[in-house]
Amino acid sequence: MDLAKALTQFNPHTATPEALAAQVAAWAQEAQRLQEQADLVARQRQEIHLKDTKIKALTLELAYHKRIKFCSTSEAFTAQQRDLFNETQETDLNAMQAELEQLSSTPRVKAKPTGRKPLPAELPRVEQRHEPDSCACGACGQTLVKIGEDITEQLDVEPARFFVQRHIRPQYACRHCETITAAAIPAAIIDGGLATPSLHAWVVIQKYLDHVPLYRIEQISTRHGVTISRSTLAEWIGRIGVALQPLADRLIELLKQRTVLHADETPVPQLDPGKGKTKRAYLWAYRSNNLEPDAPIVVFEFEPNRSGAHAQSFLADWQGHLMVDDYAGYKKLLKTGITELACLAHARRKFFDLHAANQHPVAEEALQRIAELYRIESEAQDYSIEERQRWRAEHAKPRLDAMHLWLVQLRKSSAEGSALSKAIDYSLKRWPAFTRYADSGHLPIDNNPIENAIRPIALGKKNWLFAGSERAGKRAAAIQTLLATAKANEIEPYAWLKETLEKLPTCPNSRIDELLPLRT
Repeated sequence: MDLAKALTQFNPHTATPEALAAQVAAWAQEAQRLQEQADLVARQRQEIHLKDTKIKALTLELAYHKRIKFCSTSEAFTAQQRDLFNETQETDLNAMQAELEQLSSTPRVKAKPTGRKPLPAELPRVEQRHEPDSCACGACGQTLVKIGEDITEQLDVEPARFFVQRHIRPQYACRHCETITAAAIPAAIIDGGLATPSLHAWVVIQKYLDHVPLYRIEQISTRHGVTISRSTLAEWIGRIGVALQPLADRLIELLKQRTVLHADETPVPQLDPGKGKTKRAYLWAYRSNNLEPDAPIVVFEFEPNRSGAHAQSFLADWQGHLMVDDYAGYKKLLKTGITELACLAHARRKFFDLHAANQHPVAEEALQRIAELYRIESEAQDYSIEERQRWRAEHAKPRLDAMHLWLVQLRKSSAEGSALSKAIDYSLKRWPAFTRYADSGHLPIDNNPIENAIRPIALGKKNWLFAGSERAGKRAAAIQTLLATAKANEIEPYAWLKETLEKLPTCPNSRIDELLPLRT
């Protein structure tokens, strides 16, 4: 029924009362029908809006997982996966080039110098002189005169080489006193053991730094003609772990003297013998601040679960600034006088996922704003703490204030529950913690230092598969603490560990700091 047309055609002056009443009733019924249709359209629009929001969220999630599984962008692969992909690509390209050269009849054109870096000056040089077959000129027979030398250097390597150290101690007797004198046998981590400190250090580095399981170390030694049983290797690791524990404990004491720390955690599988499978344990990691002049320290703690009680126990009575992610396990710490720092890299990832899924323009602008903040940090990398504080106040603080205002305004027009609103909420919820660094010259902008320290552990898990027991996990954490700290201080781990194992048996506790892998 067309209500407007019916109104123009109806004449109330000629209609009977019954017809008038019937017409009014028809109009009322039609008006009610139109109102119901309007309500239905409104409800349908609301449902469509909710469905569109949900579809966008699901599309984002699906795109994220597809990107992680199939994409080759920089953040889809781990650093190790990207390295593997790149090295495979380079290998294939060079192999194809070699095959083309074999098939080509024209001689290979010598490549132009690539400006490669010179070989390290600290490496030993082994000289090999190559004289001509004759010192007489091949054309006229006259004696050749040396006018110079052409020197080229090539990098060489000597694979792991097992050899025997023979210690000969002559014995001398005094006929008058009837005594015998000989050089003392130096103290060792394992008295009367088969191996030297060098071999002990090599085994530890293989297992905990290169993540080679003991059964593979056994195979390597057997391949070189030396049989070292797995049980012997296990004994060495156990005893060395006990000997090195005081050094790891001392690093923990020194770490807690710092006023700015990074913290993070990563799952590691632990064998559960009673059930014949593994269970999830956690390696908690703590690191000192890179922006302060003290030598860096990295500490690992093995715990059976992810309960925040472990972090609370480790940092009991500690006060300072703590850089952490948004994991709830750290929240109770923030009520004990510890000041929270939030990782800007985590906030960036929320917008990166959104942009990677559908090239969202708002996410792109957020990434550009965050990139500008990192550029400011990069330029101040070599500044003193005071210079960096002034630099941040002048350049970073205004950009952070502008970004906060932009996010607040943007959130008002963002659909509730959308991926964009979630990314914005993540930043706004912890905004004071994200921006606290800009008021100082020594606080870090993100948690990347501790994540970089944890990354080798993630790679190692693929090799050693699981920790055999809680004790094994704690031993691994202590040794990893020492090796990671050595790497952070740019100290060659094997050389440090070899020297430490030589000195440790006779080192008094009062001088234990001299053995720590800290730069002086």
